[in-house]
Amino acid sequence: MNTVQPIRDKNLIRKIETILAEQGTRNLLLFVLGTNSGLRISDILKLTVADVKDKTHIEIHEQKTGKLKKFPINSKLKTLLDNYIMNKEDTDFLFKSKKHGRLCREQAYRIINSACRKAGIKYAVGTHTLRKTFGYWLYLQFKDVAMLQKIFNHSSPSTTLIYIGISQDNIDAVYNNFEI
Repeated sequence: MNTVQPIRDKNLIRKIETILAEQGTRNLLLFVLGTNSGLRISDILKLTVADVKDKTHIEIHEQKTGKLKKFPINSKLKTLLDNYIMNKEDTDFLFKSKKHGRLCREQAYRIINSACRKAGIKYAVGTHTLRKTFGYWLYLQFKDVAMLQKIFNHSSPSTTLIYIGISQDNIDAVYNNFEI
C-alpha cells in the first residue's frame, strides 16, 4: 500500500472542489471539511447536523485517540455548512448515504480518489490526503510544527513531520535558494 500524499497545488485543490461541486454539496463539503479541519475521516463521517448547527466551533472526542478536539469553523466552511444543513434534522448525519445511515469510509475514499484522478493527480491519494493537505498548507503558512502537532494531537514532532509531506522538490527549492 502506498502512503498517500497531501495536495501541494492550490490550483488542483480548486479543480477538485469544482469537480466535487458538480457531484453535489455533500461531496464538496466532505472535501472542504477535511482540508480545512485536519480531522480523520472516521471523525468526519460520524458528525451530525447538531454538531455544526448554530455553532462557531466543532467539538468532538477523536475516535482514534479519545482526545478532545475543538476548533473554530472558518468562513468558507461555515457558508457551506449553513447552506447544506438547511432543512435537515439535528440527528441526521452530515454525510448520509443512499443505502445506509451514513457514508462509509470506503465510499468516502471512492469520492475523494475519483475527484483527484479527474483533476489529474497521479500519486497516491485517499481520505487521509485531506488531513495531510491541511497539515501541509497550515505548515507552509505558519511554519509551526509544535502548533500542528497540538492540532493533530500527535505525541511526537516526528509523526507530525510525516504529515507535512515535504517532498524532494521542496528540499531542492530550499537548497537552490540558500547561500552563505
